[in-house]
Amino acid sequence: MIFRNADERDIKRIMEMICQAQEDLKSQGVDQWQAGYPNEEIVQEDIRRRENFVMEQNGEIVATVVFSFEKEPSYENIYDGKWQSEDPYAVIHRIAVDRSKKKNGVATEMLEEIIKKCHENKILSIRIDTHRDNHIMQSWIAKNHFSYCGVIYLKSDGTARNAYERRL
Repeated sequence: MIFRNADERDIKRIMEMICQAQEDLKSQGVDQWQAGYPNEEIVQEDIRRRENFVMEQNGEIVATVVFSFEKEPSYENIYDGKWQSEDPYAVIHRIAVDRSKKKNGVATEMLEEIIKKCHENKILSIRIDTHRDNHIMQSWIAKNHFSYCGVIYLKSDGTARNAYERRL
């Protein structure tokens, strides 16, 4: 598989996977990624900032993730817990895997690529958050050795998210 920065040509495929994820979350009763988020404008901005990545398998995009070394404003305050470290960290957002590729280790392989980039940049911590009802994502987070740290509130709309960190 190939892990690479997304570009403008990838937007349609990225949006297809995001729409699948939105449908899946809705069918599970999870109020995350609903009401038009994330949308094409957000994906375009992620690509412009060079923070959107895709995983290709046999020339087909099978997953997408946003990952950054920029501080996440929503992580400034954490409640009912604490971060494992105050060192610089990477942030993972907006993971989506094509429905036909789920449970095949694609998201974990993307995480392995992110970890490589963290090591290259001397970053020893990764943070991620998810909706409290998104049990599938929480399971993936636990399986990949992230520890629950507490609750954060998104700067964008004030909603609560479970926050996790993995020390590398």
